[in-house]
Amino acid sequence: MMFSIVIPTFDNFKYLKLTIASIKKNSDFNNEIIIHVNGNDIKIISYLKNNKIIYTKSDTNLGLCKSVNIAAKKASTNYILYSHDDMYFLPKWDYHLYEEVKKINHKKFYFSSTQISPLKGGSKGRFDDLQHISQNFGEKIENFKEEELLKNFDKYRFRDLQGSHWAPHLIHKSIWDEIGGFSEEFDPGFTSDPDLNMKLWNYGVRIFKGVSKSRVYHFGSITTRHKKNIVRNKGKRTFLLKWKMTVDFFVKFYLNRGREYKTPLNEPHKNFSFYINLNICKLKYLLTKYFL
Repeated sequence: MMFSIVIPTFDNFKYLKLTIASIKKNSDFNNEIIIHVNGNDIKIISYLKNNKIIYTKSDTNLGLCKSVNIAAKKASTNYILYSHDDMYFLPKWDYHLYEEVKKINHKKFYFSSTQISPLKGGSKGRFDDLQHISQNFGEKIENFKEEELLKNFDKYRFRDLQGSHWAPHLIHKSIWDEIGGFSEEFDPGFTSDPDLNMKLWNYGVRIFKGVSKSRVYHFGSITTRHKKNIVRNKGKRTFLLKWKMTVDFFVKFYLNRGREYKTPLNEPHKNFSFYINLNICKLKYLLTKYFL
């Protein structure tokens, strides 16, 4: 087996089943699939048992971070790949990720696949602003155009992205274990990805790369967008209090997120803009900690 694909799910059987089917259909390698089931969905449990898929379970919804951490302990490969439960993996997605792994001779990397999504890709509409490929092959499973997607997914121009797409992301298991996986204070999960990236940065990782050729279709966090009983944590506040900087500052000055990937990252370029924004972060930290 090549990758251990860890997927937390909560009351999302239709999409989870499609995600698993796409992995089995479109992967080059025999990858290990590990699901954490939040809640007591009998349909999901029965499906996983019948298909001999490894899973862990909790009676309540633990949140993304704790769910992934529990499931990741079952991983038997050298690579942890975290995925949402509403992603459709496209042909050769795993081949292209592993090609990136082979290019380097160390474990300090954070690779992610490129998302194709019906959601808007960039705040300003310019190519350099885009975080994913904006193409609508269905906003929900009922109008999903699978055959059309499979015919066209590799025709869209994009670039290897500096700073990654967050998910699905690939990390070496030894590093995942050393940094403790996701930080559970961010449950149910909002802002857990940049926090993970910060822990990787502090560990010495400087390769944060979204791989253009490795592609998935993402319906757009179906569970968190449409389930009324999902509680949103104040992730940006937690990040600020933990790291004494804002998420926006970190992804802009450390990860250079959104730019074309060319080389591994270096320490932030400490120019006038850096120090102005750093001081703004310090002020926000003090205000948040002592007054808000």
